[in-house]
Amino acid sequence: MLEQTHSLSDGRKIGYLIYGDKNGVPLFLLHGTPGSRLWFLEDDHAAKSLGIKLIAADRPGYGLSDKMPGRSILDYSNDLKELAEFLGHDTFSVLGVSGGGAYAAGAAYKFPEKVTQCILLSSATPFPEGKPPKSMSKENRLAFILASRVPWLIKLANRSQKKMIDSKPEAFKKQLKKGGSHLADWDNQILLDDEILDQTIEHLKEAYRQGVNEVIEESVLLTKEWGFPLEKIRVPVTIWHGEKDTLSPVDQVRLMEEKISSADTHYIPEAGHFLSEYDHMWERILNDFARKAFLERRISY
Repeated sequence: MLEQTHSLSDGRKIGYLIYGDKNGVPLFLLHGTPGSRLWFLEDDHAAKSLGIKLIAADRPGYGLSDKMPGRSILDYSNDLKELAEFLGHDTFSVLGVSGGGAYAAGAAYKFPEKVTQCILLSSATPFPEGKPPKSMSKENRLAFILASRVPWLIKLANRSQKKMIDSKPEAFKKQLKKGGSHLADWDNQILLDDEILDQTIEHLKEAYRQGVNEVIEESVLLTKEWGFPLEKIRVPVTIWHGEKDTLSPVDQVRLMEEKISSADTHYIPEAGHFLSEYDHMWERILNDFARKAFLERRISY
């Protein structure tokens, strides 16, 4: 795996990690909130076998990427474009998971001549009037409300979590294994997998490398207007979403789908929020992407 940083035109650094086929079709992985470029403990063999180059990048303030005070969702599209050009890619695709979905949609909107596919995986959705929907679990709804109204309180909770991750990872794993009534059975089941939990801990350690402030600020950012109309996205969009997702409820995703004329949707009846953590789902998603990339290349020729 290739892990390094790149200096952007404004002097900031962006951290990234490459998985899969280094000479394959480029697909940027946009992490959740919180999240980081560390998606796998090892290289991704599914991507390698399909000829896909996965480029996982840290957003500003996460992992190895410098902060960008006052950034918007669309600002990150410029970072992706610059990194893609540095890596030698005139065109690329984006896959945004959870909070990263907003940034994937933003890149598709801003650079339709660059982005060939946009995949929204368990994606966040715009909030009506800036408020989390009632169909969202009360625990997740409360986190967004606290981030907006009393950020100091949610920062204390996140700092406590960071301290446990850093100093008592095994205790944190035991806590995660308990799951929660606010999660789908699908999600609670994946939290019993030790390999997934080890991966999650490394992922979160890197997410909090620079502290917990970015996750609070980004949570607030996601509750506001995203800064672009979904109706204006002209890039092919594929939506993958669990119908039992309690963190990003499917009724809001269906509303988002109605605004995106190019959307190809895959709703998984019994699935929760954690789709890519299941090998069979991840392989299905990558196979669908590879098939569409192959067809797109044939048409362009």
